[in-house]
Amino acid sequence: MLVRFFKVISSDRSFLQSIKFIENIISKLLAIAMVVVTLVSVVDLCVVVVTQLLTPPIGFLNISLIQIFGLFLNVLIALEILENITAYLRNHIIQLELVIVTSLTAVARKIIIFDKSTGPDLTSLALAIFALSISYWIVRQVNRHDES
Repeated sequence: MLVRFFKVISSDRSFLQSIKFIENIISKLLAIAMVVVTLVSVVDLCVVVVTQLLTPPIGFLNISLIQIFGLFLNVLIALEILENITAYLRNHIIQLELVIVTSLTAVARKIIIFDKSTGPDLTSLALAIFALSISYWIVRQVNRHDES
């Protein structure tokens, strides 16, 4: 067993194949975990909406719509992360544009559900949105240039 291990790590090709195999297993486990997280998020959203619709006064939401929007965005972010993982499994590359869009969605969610806004907190979130937006624009320009 130890001899086989040393053969694998002594050859660059064997070592890289082993690393690729481990990356694939981990990516598949992450995809399965994200499916579970996404399903739980959808169930949580449905439970909150149905509970709120069935509590008196019936038909009116007794909670803030901001909370419901936050739950919707949780599901959307989980789907985007799952898309990141499956794109990696398909192409074995990390799609930077998709990662930036997911990050923008996460920061936007934080801004939407932000209750107690203070100057420094809002400023840092605004700077994050600005930096991610510029990054997205740059990546889009490079991708368009590469396609043509």
